[in-house]
Amino acid sequence: MEASQEESLARLVFLNRWGALATVHNNQPLASYVAYAVCCEGQFLLHLSQLAEHTGNLLKNPQASLSMSDVDCGAGDPQTLTRVTLKGDVEAIPRSSSTYSSAQAEYLEKLPEAQQRFSFADFVLFKFVVEEVRFVAGFGRAFTLSAETLWRIRRDYLAAL
Repeated sequence: MEASQEESLARLVFLNRWGALATVHNNQPLASYVAYAVCCEGQFLLHLSQLAEHTGNLLKNPQASLSMSDVDCGAGDPQTLTRVTLKGDVEAIPRSSSTYSSAQAEYLEKLPEAQQRFSFADFVLFKFVVEEVRFVAGFGRAFTLSAETLWRIRRDYLAAL
């Protein structure tokens, strides 16, 4: 993968805060848009209401994917848009956990407007651990990457800023 493609992947994943979360329930897929924050520990944080179907799905089956895409401006071929799907598992972070406060602070650093939702009893904070990355840098330019490669790209991108 070329350096420009790595930079495109880094911008897409690490500068965004909004993605499509896909979950599974009874072998049926469900995709929902959710806010996310990148955690410095190499994980993503999701703060989700238990009133949402996707949250119930995650509590029953931790397998998930999180996808981001460039915005379709309505011109050109959308098949050439850069996009990525992160595959992995989620784990709820109990409020009583020793790591909850630091995870909450990291989430709120990226999404400060979410502060009030942390007072709602139905919200659960999850960590999403990436196992595999599927990156499409445009039509016919697809790559399957390891989680380690994604985090190396993040380090390189941040070092270049």
